[in-house]
Amino acid sequence: MFASRHKAADFAGAGSLAAHHSTFTIGSNMQTENSIEDTLNAWNAQSDAVRRRRLERGGGQIGLAKPQMVEGKTGLQVMTGILEGDLPIPYMAETLGCELIELGDGVAIFQATPQLKHYNPLGSVHGGWYATLLDFALGCAVQTKLPAGRGYTTSQINLHIVRAANTKTGLLRCIGNALHVGRQIGTSEARIVGPDGKLYAHATTTCTIFDIAPHVG
Repeated sequence: MFASRHKAADFAGAGSLAAHHSTFTIGSNMQTENSIEDTLNAWNAQSDAVRRRRLERGGGQIGLAKPQMVEGKTGLQVMTGILEGDLPIPYMAETLGCELIELGDGVAIFQATPQLKHYNPLGSVHGGWYATLLDFALGCAVQTKLPAGRGYTTSQINLHIVRAANTKTGLLRCIGNALHVGRQIGTSEARIVGPDGKLYAHATTTCTIFDIAPHVG
C-alpha cells in the first residue's frame, strides 16, 4: 500500500481563471480528500490485519530473538518471522512507536505516528525520530536480500528532512527499497510520506555485510 499521489488543483494567483474553474476546483478538492481518506483507511486496515494475524499466531511480543531462532534463515525469512509474529518485535520499535507493515524482495514498509514523546526542546518532532524510522526501513530493505548466514550493520546514513511533522500530522509510512546488495556492501533508499503523498523525509544508507558466526551450544 503506497501513498496516493493525487493532488488538488491549484489555482492560487490565477485571477479570473480561479473563478471560471471554481466548480472544478471544489470537485478536485473533494476527490483529493476522498483519495487521502481512502489511502488512510487502507493503511489502517492493513495494520489491523497484521496485528490480528500476529495475535492469532501467539506473537507480537517485544523482545530479542535468540541466535538459534534465526540460524539458517535468510534475511527475508527473519523479517517475515517478525511480521507474522514467529519472532519477537525489536525493543526499538516499541520505543519509537513504529510497526512493520509489509515486506517484499528488497522492500520494507513501516508505519508510525509522531507523538509528544518524540518532541525536542523546540517543540517539534526530533530529527532522531525521522532518522530512526528511516533507518528501520533502510536496513530491513537490505536485510530482505541477504542469504542465510549473512548479517549487516549500518555504516552511513544521508538524511534529508523536508517537512515538519507534529502530533496533528497523523499516520505516516516509511518505505524502504534496496538499491544494491553485494558481498560486502548494501545500499538502499527510503522515504517518509503521508496518506496525501506529501514527502516528510528521505534518506539513503550504506550497510556493511558480513558472515554471521554459527551458534554454538
